Amino acid sequence: MENTFVRKALLAVVLAYTTCAQAQWLNHPDPRIPRTRDGKPNLMAPTPRASNGKPDLSGVWQAYASEPGEMLRLLQGPAPRSVNQIDPGIDLQTFSKYFLNVLADFKPGEEPMRPEAAALLKQRGQSQGRDVPTSHCLPGGVPFSTLVAPFKMIQAPMEIVMILEDTNPPRQIYTDGRKLPANPEPMWMGYSTGKWDGDTLVVESVGFNDRTWLDAFGHPHSESMHITERFRRANFGHMDIEVTIDDPKMYTRPFTVKFPARLLPDTDALESVCAENERDRSHLDK
Repeated sequence: MENTFVRKALLAVVLAYTTCAQAQWLNHPDPRIPRTRDGKPNLMAPTPRASNGKPDLSGVWQAYASEPGEMLRLLQGPAPRSVNQIDPGIDLQTFSKYFLNVLADFKPGEEPMRPEAAALLKQRGQSQGRDVPTSHCLPGGVPFSTLVAPFKMIQAPMEIVMILEDTNPPRQIYTDGRKLPANPEPMWMGYSTGKWDGDTLVVESVGFNDRTWLDAFGHPHSESMHITERFRRANFGHMDIEVTIDDPKMYTRPFTVKFPARLLPDTDALESVCAENERDRSHLDK
């Protein structure tokens, strides 16, 4: 993967979700948050519970950043560079490695990609970031947007709504017992149903279109992709997330990424309107 492509792709992605409107209520104390004696949020407090006794996943969350060495390992090419040399305006130490590469845990040459996926990945690399969906004000999709920006979960008795800052429409996860559609019309966020396995919410999703990328490197997926996510709130301020991607048209076998997320207390998800006063797309081909 060429560093030039990574630099341009990252810049396009990050600009897409940082050009948000002025934020409201970023420092509003939430009365539902347990606090220590000095008034700070007690993120180690017990997991909150909903009226049905299940964990309440509500809150604003963000994937933990990976170790700096992990990010550098993914970005090193023939001439290794520091994080600042990749792009001075991007602090890669604030991102999960899976935002860059969902196959980061595989050794080079052992990734479970089919030739079709490898060809698309190469094509996207050669475009040097011009084809990143978010650079065209299109949704980042799943799981890309969960990895790159804060997301808000609102848990109701029959459904959970996810508000993702990264230029996405709201994502709806139905927990009312309905079945996934057998022949869904492809959508950006797909169709999602959830059920509880003990204290873990298991979400099954299908019906995605094939226009989103799985990560900033450009790993593709088809409309046959089936995603299984597992959300477990370990305590008040920490959640473990596991994402399994099963796409037999693009990958030789399912693969799983696991990453922790932290609660962002006393804040809110920001409004993201990419197309408003947008001036970047006219320069992409230059």
